[in-house]
Amino acid sequence: MGGAPCVVIGGGFFGCSLALALSERGERVTLLEREGDLLLRASAKNQARVHGGYHYPRSILTGLRSRVNYPRFLADFPDCIDRSFRHYYAIARRHSHVTARQFATFCQRIGAPLSPAPDEVRAWFDPALVERVYEVEEHAFDADRLRAALRSRLQEAGVDVQLSTRALRVAPGEVHTDRAVLDASWIFNCTYSALNELLAASGARCIALRHELAEVALIEPPPALRGSAVTVMCGPFFSIMPFPAQRLYSLTHVRYTPHCAWEERDAPAAVPGRAGSRAAYMLKDARRYLPALSMARHVRSLFEVKTVLPQAEDVDARPILFKPCEELPRLISVMGGKIDNVYDLPRELDGLLREAA
Repeated sequence: MGGAPCVVIGGGFFGCSLALALSERGERVTLLEREGDLLLRASAKNQARVHGGYHYPRSILTGLRSRVNYPRFLADFPDCIDRSFRHYYAIARRHSHVTARQFATFCQRIGAPLSPAPDEVRAWFDPALVERVYEVEEHAFDADRLRAALRSRLQEAGVDVQLSTRALRVAPGEVHTDRAVLDASWIFNCTYSALNELLAASGARCIALRHELAEVALIEPPPALRGSAVTVMCGPFFSIMPFPAQRLYSLTHVRYTPHCAWEERDAPAAVPGRAGSRAAYMLKDARRYLPALSMARHVRSLFEVKTVLPQAEDVDARPILFKPCEELPRLISVMGGKIDNVYDLPRELDGLLREAA
């Protein structure tokens, strides 16, 4: 790879993981992050769910990959996992993309264990709206602890981490930042929703992406629901689960969490301004299925841009993006649809290095 370091742009979970993977392969690595610390944006402003595969009955490949990666993530970050709650998946009677029987068959196919929820838990739900309730094992991660763990691992690996540094554009063998021009053997664009911003500034073709301005409501759950997580699926439904970093619970709703959506194809688009919270709408609809939520209290909300590949959205697939730039072949754009996609990185990275060699 030459004498210049590899430069990774973006200090989210994917950027940090890629920097560590490069270091493990004997490369010198510089990691650039425009914020004042790591994992402050999309990596921290989400459900904090460690996906066990249950969430993707419309994409068996995504469900299977999550099932395989789930125990790996727990083993790699044991001190960052909240295991203190029980998780229940409820299948709605109407407007669901799957029936309870189909959901159980899907879980069996991907090897995801589930069992009928206890009677006292089934009593939480309106039986006219919920067909069946299952108990599963699916934990949450603490973004603050994850940040601390990655910061320590990057330091041990000798990665040069430059915070509060914005990458402005890329040229052959160079990264121009707001502080200096850095030599680079390879450049990895891990800026998630800002992938096209860097590509366009570098004179490169943009990638087709779909963005949503998403709201994660943080709530105090009623006493009856403490120590539990609930996901109602599969369609325009909701989920509540512990949010360890702030000692609250997250509430997300398929209909109300996305405030607006837009696509990028030929040029980066401006991010719409943030509107008011929709937490009241989320709670009102969720209470129909889970009446105990009438005692929940909205505390605050997190807003962030969520980005996916347009071709994967309709079927809930979350493939990894690992795309060399045609105009700048040593610039690679990298994006994961969910946190456990990180385990797809070594295969893609090793393939790239073999081809280059």
